[in-house]
Amino acid sequence: MQDSHTILNDITEECQPLPATVTRLSYFAVFDGHGGCRASRFAAQNLHQNIIKKLPKGEVSNIEKLVKRCLVDAFKQTDEVFLKHASSQKPAWKDGSTATCVLVVDNTLYIANLGDSRAVLCRYNEESQKPTALMLSREHNPTQYEERMRIQKAGGNVRDGRVLGVLEVSRSFGDGQYKRCGVICTPDIKRCQLTHNDRFILLACDGLFKAFTPEEAVTFIVSCVEDEKVQTGEVKLSTDARYEAACNRLANEAVRRGSADNITVLVVHIEH
Repeated sequence: MQDSHTILNDITEECQPLPATVTRLSYFAVFDGHGGCRASRFAAQNLHQNIIKKLPKGEVSNIEKLVKRCLVDAFKQTDEVFLKHASSQKPAWKDGSTATCVLVVDNTLYIANLGDSRAVLCRYNEESQKPTALMLSREHNPTQYEERMRIQKAGGNVRDGRVLGVLEVSRSFGDGQYKRCGVICTPDIKRCQLTHNDRFILLACDGLFKAFTPEEAVTFIVSCVEDEKVQTGEVKLSTDARYEAACNRLANEAVRRGSADNITVLVVHIEH
């Protein structure tokens, strides 16, 4: 298993003194490793610690700009430390990993990602009251124009949709042998304001999306959560337990549909 994940429901204590406007901080992330599990495990253990160290503390202005800068710097530091460690091994480690993380600052989501793992928000349509899937992350693959141009400018090439004909993603942690060919660790960052119509955040590795579209995955989770069969006997499951059951059913269904890739799924219920 080359996937890893991190769930931190409350990191406010670790981030003291908080900016005056902030009362809640949470962090959730998935990492899909390739070439081994060491890069994904390292990122799962260290990325949030680097974010916590770099988060703005005390009185600040323009918190949005500072949080985004913190995320970029934390990704860079995580990658640099892993690459230094990987290159010192004999033989050198060649592991790499995608990363998709969500930092919750009160009612604002900051999403940072590398590679092809995704974050999706379930938001109910105000008029139809039906669930919709809002993409929170941007995939990075070498066939995209900007990504391909950067790789070629660095002296690399894209063959069969892969960097040097091998690597499927154009941004990642680790992958030291491809960093000189234009593969970078700079995340795409999005900001999303939560509304009363938002129900949950889905974070998953690309294995899930080989079997489900984001819309199908969101609809599947909603139907599981609302399905009375999720209840066990006479015991009425809590909302969190329902989401956990839905998460497991979604991953199992992806396997049943033939996804042979690693499948890690996180569903974060949004409480109002």
